Amino acid sequence: AVDRFFPSSKLCSNCGTLQGRMPLHVRTWTCDCGAVHDRDVNAAKNLLAAGLAVSACGAGVRPQRSTPGGQSAVKQEAQRATAGIPRLQAGEEVNLSGRESRTAR
Repeated sequence: AVDRFFPSSKLCSNCGTLQGRMPLHVRTWTCDCGAVHDRDVNAAKNLLAAGLAVSACGAGVRPQRSTPGGQSAVKQEAQRATAGIPRLQAGEEVNLSGRESRTAR
């Protein structure tokens, strides 16, 4: 489970920059890195990355407020929100079956 206050729609899935206050009527936005985001698609990418991090590390997205020993379960260097998620190359198809993907012709 990902923390319900995780800023998934305001976090750039390209560079990891957190945008300031963003009203809900703003549906697309451009990050300082130049990436243009649809708010919902960006949130989905960030939630996927956060969920994968939670399942891989066995800890929450945010450090726990109180843990035995006083430290969070995960102590790592900060990474982009999409670190470890493969990017599609031009012409490559999405394959969810687990088999090798092929190039579109």
